[in-house]
Amino acid sequence: MEKNERIVSWVDGHRDGFLQDLTDLCSIDSTAGPAREGAPYGAGPRAALERAMEMCAGYGFRVTNHGDRVMTADMGPETPVLDVLAHLDVVGPGDGWDTDPFQPVVKPDGCIYGRGVADDKGGAVAALYAMRCVKELGLPVNGRCRLILGTDEENGSSDVAYYYRTVKPAPHTFTPDSDFPVCNAEKGFYRLSFRKTWEPETALPRLTELHGGFRVNVVPGQASALIAGMEKNDLLAAATPLAAELGATVQAEQAEGGVKLTLTAKGCHAAMPETGVNANTALIRVLCGLPLAPCESTKTLRALDKLLPHGDYYGRALGIAQSDGVTGELTCSFTMIDFTETGAQGLCDCRVPVCANEENCKAVADAAMTAAGFVPEGEMIPPHYTPAEGAFIQTLNRCYETYSGRQGGCYSMGGGTYVHDVPGGVAFGVVMPGVDVHMHGANERIPVEDLLTAVKIFAQAIADICGEG
Repeated sequence: MEKNERIVSWVDGHRDGFLQDLTDLCSIDSTAGPAREGAPYGAGPRAALERAMEMCAGYGFRVTNHGDRVMTADMGPETPVLDVLAHLDVVGPGDGWDTDPFQPVVKPDGCIYGRGVADDKGGAVAALYAMRCVKELGLPVNGRCRLILGTDEENGSSDVAYYYRTVKPAPHTFTPDSDFPVCNAEKGFYRLSFRKTWEPETALPRLTELHGGFRVNVVPGQASALIAGMEKNDLLAAATPLAAELGATVQAEQAEGGVKLTLTAKGCHAAMPETGVNANTALIRVLCGLPLAPCESTKTLRALDKLLPHGDYYGRALGIAQSDGVTGELTCSFTMIDFTETGAQGLCDCRVPVCANEENCKAVADAAMTAAGFVPEGEMIPPHYTPAEGAFIQTLNRCYETYSGRQGGCYSMGGGTYVHDVPGGVAFGVVMPGVDVHMHGANERIPVEDLLTAVKIFAQAIADICGEG
């Protein structure tokens, strides 16, 4: 049999084992938690790390724990050739799931549902099974392939920063934490934070609380506000049609201090804000349509609605909209907001193209926020770009084409991956083009057959890059 036929046969024959291992990992709630001894990112990430180490060791790979932050599983001689970098931590489940997010299930549509099945435990297990495939088929490996699994990708990637302080990257690195074919360009980041304070107010009706968002890189699907001085029925009558125009729904209930208004929209990844309906901006727009008293909290709401309006995904109102031919348009996601009786603070996740810099982005946003009475803060992280030419990317594309039957190529993305700071690194899979996996949203899913195809692609890539070609 040809190499690719042997790979196909092996992977198809290990479908059940693959799904069981993926289910085991995705049953662990590995969202970040309080640090403790031996668990710098909390009990959940630590539990996922332990399970992954057991899994990799059980399949005969050389396993190392790096400071309880990262684990590695090695195959082949010690000379480094290829690193495959994935993560075991996940974002919080959020609201709106049809099933338990930590009890993965394969539904009749052929997809497996659960938090982490696509981002990024699916990619991690696909890479592990690709290494198993190469190892158990006895395909020649003349250099080391290392699977690197971290536990802090969703909250700043301090895990791989720790790892790379003492370990050099292999000559080639890919992460299965994106879409096929090859992502060779990632936008930079501008995380804008802002705050404002005022004296206690007594005017009615007024906003006394507003809360939305749970992660800086997640566009929230729900936000809530507490309004003093309005009747529940009057509030609902005014807010319901306003929310409907924005693609959202509202509910109201009596609460201590007033009426609590909850708006439900559609969460999504902050790198793709146009795929969701931002509950923060929608709720602010709805509140601006209410007959609130002319006080500082109302003034602040209207300022935010002007600077970060609902539906403005590109920072146009803020004055930072721009694009280039490599990484496309800047995106701006208003992901976190908190109002109290005496102040407000918020966060925006901006993904910036290669052409963006401190002068045409950060300075402009800072000036606009300052003019509106806010105190802005934040920093910019440069983009990542690996030229498309070269044998490594050509090999990855060839492997992708062989098993997917699709045309290979390169693309850019707004989301940052683990290879953002790895020279020459690229993202490669695990999601097939055009498939909506509900990234960072409710009902995260991925087709099982796509995951198995990814295993075949990765196995071929490992064999070609680390073996005799």
